[in-house]
Parts: sequence; C-alpha cells; structure tokens
Amino acid sequence: MSSSEAFFALLVYSFVTSVTPGPNNLMLLASGVNFGIVRTIPHILGIGSGFMTLLFAVGFGLGAVLMAFPVLHLALKIAGGAYLLYLAYRTAMSRSLKDGEAKAQPMTFLEAAAFQWVNPKAWVMALTSMAVYTNPERPFLSVLIISLVFAVLNIPTVAIWAGFGTALRGFLSDPARLKWFNIAMGLLLVATLWPMLK
Repeated sequence: MSSSEAFFALLVYSFVTSVTPGPNNLMLLASGVNFGIVRTIPHILGIGSGFMTLLFAVGFGLGAVLMAFPVLHLALKIAGGAYLLYLAYRTAMSRSLKDGEAKAQPMTFLEAAAFQWVNPKAWVMALTSMAVYTNPERPFLSVLIISLVFAVLNIPTVAIWAGFGTALRGFLSDPARLKWFNIAMGLLLVATLWPMLK
C-alpha cells in the first residue's frame, strides 16, 4: 500500500469511527438535548483533546505496556465500565431541561478528556489506529500524523451528535418525552459495554 493510500484509509477509518455511535456520541446527543450546543462545547473539546493525548500515549508505548501486563488492561476495563455505568445512571435520571440551569451540569472539558482514558471505544480506536497505520520506519512522524488526523476529524464529527440533540430540544421539552429519552440514552450507554465483556 502506498503512503497516499494508507493516508486515505486512515482518513476513512478516523471519520467512520468518530461519527458512529459510542459512549461519547450518545452522551453528546443527551447533552445537546439537556443543555444545548453552547453548554456542550467544553464536552466536545474535551473529547478531542483527551483522545489526542490517548493516541500519543498508545503510540509511544502505553499500548505495548497494556499488552505485556493483562492485569493492567483488566483494571482499566473495570474502571471504565464502572464509570460508564455511573454516567449512564446520571443521564437516565435527568428529568427536565431546566436541570441544565440547576442541579444537573454538562460534562466539563476535563471530565470529557479524562473519560477518554476509560472509554472502551476510544481504546479500541487508539490501539487499532496505531497498530495499522504507524510506519515503523518513521514512528514519531506517523504517531503525530495519526493524532492530528483524528484531532481534525474527531471534533466536527462528534459535534454532529450534540447538534442532533440540540435540534430535538423542542420536541423533548415535554417532560414525559424527555424522561423516556434520557432513560433510553442511559440504557444505550450501558449497552456500549457489551463489546468490552466479550
């Protein structure tokens, strides 16, 4: 495969994995509904920044450490699963768009960035992209390119989900509809744990 073909394949992989459903995108959809697009921007930027740091870490050796020490990988899975369950509960229990101005708060930049380190889908994306698209002859440059490609494509693609949520705010301003939407989002977040249990 030529370098241009490999780069195009990386662009496609980055776009598809960033835009498809997963914990980040489901939480952004719910955040767009409950808080609107403006209050969700720190969440969006936190995802992009956190995932970029995860890519750097995996590309420069953390992935190899986890493969060498399966107990660390298991601990990461358990921590990620527990935190995802907490986020699912928090999402499912949100009951009013007014909660955005009172007790409920959107995810902060730092919370979203930190979540990437326990997000099962983010780990799969990072490990796969570094395993498939790095060039052993130019490891530093290829890790940098992969990370930048994801940074450029990730933020606008995940922002689409927050936009969808914001567009649904009018329809979900009815408390009963919002309640069932948030419960459904919470259950879908729990469902994203399934691949991790295999």
